[in-house]
Amino acid sequence: MYLSQLARRVICKQELTCMRFLRWTILVPLVIYMSLLFVKYNKSVPLKSLSTPSDRDKEGSVMDSLFVELEAVTVDKKNLAGYKNVGIDRRDDESIREVVEAENRQDPRSLLEDIFQRADTDENQLLDIQELAKWIHAKITEHITRAMRENVGLFTAIDNNPRNGEVSWEEYHAYFLRTHGFSETYINSHDKKHSEMPRTLKESIMRDRARWAEAARNDPEKLALDEFLAFTHPESSHRALLQMVEDLFEKFDRDGDEQLTEDEFSDLPSEGVGLDLREDRQQSIGGSEDRRKEFRHLIDKNKNGKADRTELLMYIDPRNPRHAIQEAQHLITLSDTNLDGKVDLPEILSKMDLFLDSKMVDTEKSFHDEFR
Repeated sequence: MYLSQLARRVICKQELTCMRFLRWTILVPLVIYMSLLFVKYNKSVPLKSLSTPSDRDKEGSVMDSLFVELEAVTVDKKNLAGYKNVGIDRRDDESIREVVEAENRQDPRSLLEDIFQRADTDENQLLDIQELAKWIHAKITEHITRAMRENVGLFTAIDNNPRNGEVSWEEYHAYFLRTHGFSETYINSHDKKHSEMPRTLKESIMRDRARWAEAARNDPEKLALDEFLAFTHPESSHRALLQMVEDLFEKFDRDGDEQLTEDEFSDLPSEGVGLDLREDRQQSIGGSEDRRKEFRHLIDKNKNGKADRTELLMYIDPRNPRHAIQEAQHLITLSDTNLDGKVDLPEILSKMDLFLDSKMVDTEKSFHDEFR
């Protein structure tokens, strides 16, 4: 009797020891695996859309320094007085969201008046280049963040016939027709040439097809998720920006050393540098002093006389504040009728079309026009 109880106790202890061993042999690898997945995810996420307070402080510091750098390049010094402590007011984020919601329900004049009041942070009824650049930069950042966030949802919604992790041209074309009010009967059995379709829609389809061909790298009839972002929002796609850098090297790296020199950069087109590389926009200004200053102050950050891919990528990235500053400078130059270096509301309203099509108001359209 005693021996049988002792034997059962020994067996139970052995079973418990075995269970503990099995539990640890399963749990430990599982924890390691989950940790590796977490590390891989954090390393693989391209372009974080949320910024920390320290990131925001750095962003404001970058904008401050860029105002100083641009003083040596293009902007009249009288317009740069008081640029110290410019920074970026985070209250702009909320204003941007409210304006985005209002864009579809306001008439153009009211929309410009509303944006003017929000951008006029010192409430003096004038927009100087700092205020305008800060507003435009906030609009650009908001647009790119939203485009990246919404890309996955749109991709998933269109990828349904079949749902295979790729969007085919047929799936996108059906989505396009559906969003423009065509019936399912027409979508499933339409004339390939769309004989009865309005010309403007035909032209939109042709433009989409051309952009599709540029974005499709693996299969001309299908787009993966990153290719789809390059198709819908090339300005938000890291992949599309990298391709633009390669295009710059291909066109202007004359000695083939994989770096752009100041001389090579000075031959870049005078319009749309960094965003629009279309042949019809290229007007060489060979050796222009302004272009050379731009290279030295805004691109060649390590001051070695050459620009590598990383420096050019930072230069053309739409989130680089220099784009907002130069856009603000361009708008003020074209609308500042009294030449005080600032714009008031009447000056803006007198150039309504200019401002409505700019990144100050319609950031998405302005970007997409540049990439067409």
